[in-house]
Amino acid sequence: MTGRALVVVDVQPDFCEGGALGVRGGNDVAEAVAEVVRERDYAFVVATLDWHVDPGDHFSDTPDFVSSWPPHCRAGSPGAALHPALKLDRIDATFQKGEHAAAYSGFEGTTGGTPGARVGLADWLRSHRVTEIDVVGIATDYCVRATALDAVSAGFRTRVLLGLTAGVARASTDRALEELRAAGAELIGQPVVRS
Repeated sequence: MTGRALVVVDVQPDFCEGGALGVRGGNDVAEAVAEVVRERDYAFVVATLDWHVDPGDHFSDTPDFVSSWPPHCRAGSPGAALHPALKLDRIDATFQKGEHAAAYSGFEGTTGGTPGARVGLADWLRSHRVTEIDVVGIATDYCVRATALDAVSAGFRTRVLLGLTAGVARASTDRALEELRAAGAELIGQPVVRS
């Protein structure tokens, strides 16, 4: 028996309008993803969270917006929580990433708890016999891109539901989509880029 999982990438207040690194259309994506989660047409629904404790030079007072960024998603802060449109009781597991270094892919994340007891996303999915995943979330050109690329590399049949993502900029989103296509991810729908 195999199943398909929905992987909700970084749908957090800090990545939506009004947040520290708000992406235009983020709140709309959160609402649309919440509707899909409510329908529960998936065997499993998991979420990734940017979760920074001390990520070193990932944070900067003078960010270059390529490898350094303004402070965001500080562990335990309201901006790092799952977006309020999503309900934790409908999510089977959450995976925190980036505690002490930059992390873009959800496959760099682990479940919470003590370090020895944490489980990575790939291992969790395999232990639940998931072979196919749909990736949604924020931002198409950064964390969605990295998560989907790692999913393909890990052997999961991967679709990116573009209507349930929000990109930062047209040029970087277009580059990300070309890279995803070339890697073998299936792209469904049209990308949402409002900036």
